[in-house]
Amino acid sequence: MMRQLGIESLRRGADGDPASPHAANYDESEANGHMDTLPDVLTFADGSRVTSAEGWWQRRRPEIADIFETEIYGRVTGELPDIEWRVTETRSESIGDVDTLTQTVAGSMKNPLPPGTEVNIELTLSRPATATGDVPVVLELGFDAAFLARLRERFTEEQLAAFRGDGPPWNEQVLARGWAAASLVATSIQADNGAGLYEGVIGIGTGGGSRTPGDWGALRAWAWGVSRVLDYLENAEGFNATRVAVEGHSRYGKAMLVAMAFEPRLAAAFISSSGEAGAKLWRRHYGEQVGNIAGSGEYHWMAGNFLKYAGPLGVDDLPIDQHMLIALCAPRPVFISSGTGGDQWTDPKGMFLAAAHASPVYELLGARGLGTMDYPAVGVGLLDGDLAWRQHEMGHTPAPNWPYFLDFIDRYFSKDTTAP
Repeated sequence: MMRQLGIESLRRGADGDPASPHAANYDESEANGHMDTLPDVLTFADGSRVTSAEGWWQRRRPEIADIFETEIYGRVTGELPDIEWRVTETRSESIGDVDTLTQTVAGSMKNPLPPGTEVNIELTLSRPATATGDVPVVLELGFDAAFLARLRERFTEEQLAAFRGDGPPWNEQVLARGWAAASLVATSIQADNGAGLYEGVIGIGTGGGSRTPGDWGALRAWAWGVSRVLDYLENAEGFNATRVAVEGHSRYGKAMLVAMAFEPRLAAAFISSSGEAGAKLWRRHYGEQVGNIAGSGEYHWMAGNFLKYAGPLGVDDLPIDQHMLIALCAPRPVFISSGTGGDQWTDPKGMFLAAAHASPVYELLGARGLGTMDYPAVGVGLLDGDLAWRQHEMGHTPAPNWPYFLDFIDRYFSKDTTAP
């Protein structure tokens, strides 16, 4: 990809080791040096102002979406075969205190062309056994069983318990409200490494060859998979496909924000600790940086064109910033979450400021943004609007904010109408 772009070297990202000469910055006084170039979300490319909802929908929103597709996340490319969905197992079980009917669903995509790449999407759907009618769905983008097993080997039970938090697991909380809990395995759609770009849905699109600079990366591929799950739910009995809320944490928080921005059928999103390439402003010099995302371990998440901004171009050259990705979700409900302590790498304040700078779009469209530019204290949630923020007292985990998110979307799911 660097050869295609004519780039000889990339600037390295921040180092998590505080003793490194390239250590990440955590000094707030040094964080905002690039904020004066932050593009205005409600200014057209020609410099004129957006003054109406019509101007947003017809001109400004397409301008922004086009830049994100071209420069940041890439476009869905290639002729992709249809997905064949089938229920492979149905079982009755108790999840928490709820008697549940759980389905294991497989979505198969077979490429008829050499090299015969095949994708098998892994989806689990759990629905209260006593529920009647079509119920709302909360869909988590998560890890496969092998990765979870490696986590259990790597971390102590105390560390894993800290990640899970004190409350019941998220799916128990969802089911207790009478809703369905769904889990989608991200890597069953697209591998989370550079070599995997020749396989998965991206590999099918390229015919097993190399990407061009504008082709999609893994974040967009995982988001594409969420859209295909929506296709399935629209035809599956017992699920309300107009009330599907999505959740993702860390790298999967990035992907779920991309999904929310590009999939208008999604009703709401819980974006947890998504950081750089997620809800964090690129222009904030704090924690993870552009060079980290463009590096060998993460570049496959992005379009090839993104590498330019860690090479001949810099962060000030970015024609967008992440407040504009959040704005693409408006006016639908989005809850942005962060932790403290070990979550500083994701730049909590940078995520808050992105939401604050996206708020004018929510207000233009008749919804409620954050209502403030003042960074709240830890544990003080801004939860009354359609765009919400809360930083919890724990580290890199979504667990403490799950009850707040579920209360947040209950305002929409308990109504007779869908979310905005």
